[in-house]
Amino acid sequence: MSRTESNRKHFRPPFGHREALYHRALPARRSGPLYSAFSYPTKISPEAIALFISAHTKPGDTVFDGFAGSGTTGVAALLCEDPPLTLRAEAQRLGLGTQWGARNAVLYELGALGAFVGRTLTNPPDPLAFRKAAEDILRVAEAEDGWMYAAKNPEGRSGVIRHVVWSDVLECPTCRRETTLWDSSVSLDPARIASLFTCGRCALEAPLDKVERVTQETHDCLLGTSRTLRLRCIGRIYGSTGNKSWSRDATQQDISLLNRIEVESIPDTVPRVAMPWGDLYRRGYHAGITHLHHLYTRRNLIVFGRLWQRTASYNAEVRDALRFWLLSYNASHATIMTRVVAKSGQRDLTPTSAQPGVLYVSGLPVEKNLILGLRRKLSTIARAFAVTHGRKGRVEVRQESSCRIHLPDGSVDYVFTDPPFGGNIPYAEINFINEAWLGRQTNRAEEIIVSNAQNKSVSEYQRLLTIALSEVRRILKPTGMTTLVFHSASAEIWNALRGAYTDAGFHLDCAGILDKTQGSFKQVTTNGAVRGDPVLLLTKRAPPDTKSASPVWTIAERLRQEAALTNDPSERSAQRLFSRLVGHFLARHQPIPVDADSFYRWYEERCADELSEGASS
Repeated sequence: MSRTESNRKHFRPPFGHREALYHRALPARRSGPLYSAFSYPTKISPEAIALFISAHTKPGDTVFDGFAGSGTTGVAALLCEDPPLTLRAEAQRLGLGTQWGARNAVLYELGALGAFVGRTLTNPPDPLAFRKAAEDILRVAEAEDGWMYAAKNPEGRSGVIRHVVWSDVLECPTCRRETTLWDSSVSLDPARIASLFTCGRCALEAPLDKVERVTQETHDCLLGTSRTLRLRCIGRIYGSTGNKSWSRDATQQDISLLNRIEVESIPDTVPRVAMPWGDLYRRGYHAGITHLHHLYTRRNLIVFGRLWQRTASYNAEVRDALRFWLLSYNASHATIMTRVVAKSGQRDLTPTSAQPGVLYVSGLPVEKNLILGLRRKLSTIARAFAVTHGRKGRVEVRQESSCRIHLPDGSVDYVFTDPPFGGNIPYAEINFINEAWLGRQTNRAEEIIVSNAQNKSVSEYQRLLTIALSEVRRILKPTGMTTLVFHSASAEIWNALRGAYTDAGFHLDCAGILDKTQGSFKQVTTNGAVRGDPVLLLTKRAPPDTKSASPVWTIAERLRQEAALTNDPSERSAQRLFSRLVGHFLARHQPIPVDADSFYRWYEERCADELSEGASS
């Protein structure tokens, strides 16, 4: 054995230094080509995961993730071979004493989409071959389908549509006049979407949710039946001529173009599948949406179907990469779930993506130019493939349940995982849009979530999670450790997690915070949302004696006072303090005593008391 091989075999990371990963909040930035290549719920940046992998393993070790999502743990394992300078600098700053080098990874993901994304991103084709194929497809699409996005600017010069804002049609409750949501509630310069409906005829003002949406019955050519759906009209068209952007109201030419598109045939590649609605179904804005194709305008359905069709002529490796690229834009930008927002200080509305974690359809859905959007996305994906292509580490992605892991006992050196957060996101329902195009669906029977639609209670969630974590413990080496990232505002869900890992034979060594710089839609908007995901380090060692519990508000006040001494404002936020409170009780092997919303009410009262005391002194 060579000296190098001997050093690698006996090398163990200086685990006394790894506490830096858990002692303070570790930033996990949501940017860069690897993170931005494919949007996926609750994703963690691979650079942040690579720090954990490098601190807990040595080169050649095997990492496992049983809830792999879009495969970022596998990407992180690949990064350890030759990390970017920023990652090296962060490891040095934290004093991790990392030995960089290739690691291997085995990823289990129940979801069909997640497994496809993870497999493609960790085992991509040659980036140059991919880029050439994608550019060829765009060139053909522009030549054959570009006319569907043709438009003239306000001066009558030829241009191209960038996006179209459609608008629900409303009926005034008083005078029964029909008008669009755009005309009744949108104003520009500055951009504003009012929460009130204002009738242009009788001047009635009413909350939007009290105003009836106009519906129409139309023939569905794919199903051969009629359906009732919300009536929509064009609110405004945004385009460009040369290098100049413009916007205007719809003209008769725009209507004529839509009529021409109406007689174009739908490609055979378009899935004819019903939406398996579950927890995310809303009777209002999902009215009339019974099948996948109802989430698209006819124009974008035809263009996307033809793009998908053109990928079939390539070999499997390049074809999967091309479909990865198409799907990266599909659910988030190609459907009527795409929307506009009114940003402070902006003259016009800003188009954005679909809201992550939900299947929301706004009253002002956006139809984007798919050819332009995919051209922009191409560079990001090509750069991501360039990072992961040709690495020495092996990443194996299996679309299987973690309740049955087909690996030998004690064969894994380290586990990094973030299991589903209770009922926070129904992944299979969210991912169905893209999975339908792949022709693969997630088996929801073993999806570990809390779900009314699937009749899965918190106890069922805990039961399935216990089975999965027991399997994780079985395949982990005796000295191996598991880093588990979790997020919930519910004490009941936290206690279900605690019961699951305890019953599986794991014990908490320490807890920290992973500070995502931008939360998902639900993490930002849900009542009692938590900022910063607690990170738990689990071991197979026997637990220490349980420490006696102090009253929850005594602990909360102590944490608040400790945070007041720091220079980091985020540490003093109610959301961060709740995460610290969760870590405190878990580290002492005690149940979580309060939900986030109860904690936040206490926090507001304490702040109000301090202001009152300050004013009277």
